[in-house]
Amino acid sequence: MMKKRALLTGITGQDGSYLAEFLLKKGYEVAGIIRRLSIPNTRNIEHILGDVTLYDGDLSDQGSLDRIVRDFQPDEVYNLAAQSFVKVSWQEPILTGDITGLGAVRLLEAVRNHKPEARVYQASSSEMFGNNPKEFLDESCHFLATSPYAIAKLYAHRMTINYRESYGMYACAGILFNHESPRRGIEFVTRKITYAVACIAQGVKQSKMGGEIKEPLIKEGKFKLGNMDSSRDWGYAKDYVEMMWLMLQQETPDEYVIATGRNTTIREFLDIAFNVVGIDDWQCYVELDPRFQRPSDLRYLRGNSSKAQRELGWQPQTTLEELVQVMVEADIELVKHYELR
Repeated sequence: MMKKRALLTGITGQDGSYLAEFLLKKGYEVAGIIRRLSIPNTRNIEHILGDVTLYDGDLSDQGSLDRIVRDFQPDEVYNLAAQSFVKVSWQEPILTGDITGLGAVRLLEAVRNHKPEARVYQASSSEMFGNNPKEFLDESCHFLATSPYAIAKLYAHRMTINYRESYGMYACAGILFNHESPRRGIEFVTRKITYAVACIAQGVKQSKMGGEIKEPLIKEGKFKLGNMDSSRDWGYAKDYVEMMWLMLQQETPDEYVIATGRNTTIREFLDIAFNVVGIDDWQCYVELDPRFQRPSDLRYLRGNSSKAQRELGWQPQTTLEELVQVMVEADIELVKHYELR
């Protein structure tokens, strides 16, 4: 019996690396698309490099996507690549639209032209809801995208549905709320917090690690944040990749919200993270910096994943406290190897 073949964009990222591990355990033949860089960024998949096939390609290059799909002939395609940092999308709106929005359509075109029977998963985002006034957001809620990133994701989301309805393709989308892990980029607020907490716990006064504004993440024993009252629904990326696979195993393609249903402010996230290292009074370690404010921020995001629970049998397995502990402990080990040598 031939193995199923899965093609992943964004395989070196947080979600892509966890999904590749998951699919390999399921017995898939896995291939990933990576951009050609002078220094390859494969740290998240170093441990599985011998088990996956990597293709040079780019969501901005239609020819490379056509070639890869034609040559690999995947049964399942997971589009996880994007310019995914929301704040940067205001600084780079054209790039964000090209990669996050049009890139998804280029991939759909490659599949339509070279392997139309393949099943396609599009990684959509809770950011598409914007400041929707509903307390629990589900598949029936209106999208009110407010950032270039969210607008690009919404375009990709709508086009995924359009390809399904127009061409009969098996194309679906997961509307994922925030999901984190030790593999999250340091520029994202959750990872910035857990890495800074690890530095503080290890006595690092000035970090070698640069942050979003390319200055030390920790300086004089402190780190800087923007709006600490923003609330998000945070889950564990490792739990969420199973859902991506489950969506492509259904008889009929559809869209699903994936979330924990729990809402947490950044202040509360700080409480949890500092508690891991036994620090109760963390205010003296954190400074507010307007440079980290977004031009238009979302106040509140909380998801209702009852449809996924009912139809896919999916449930998040990891509590926020467990997730933050995993992240802080992983960053403590990273600090020991990177900052204290």
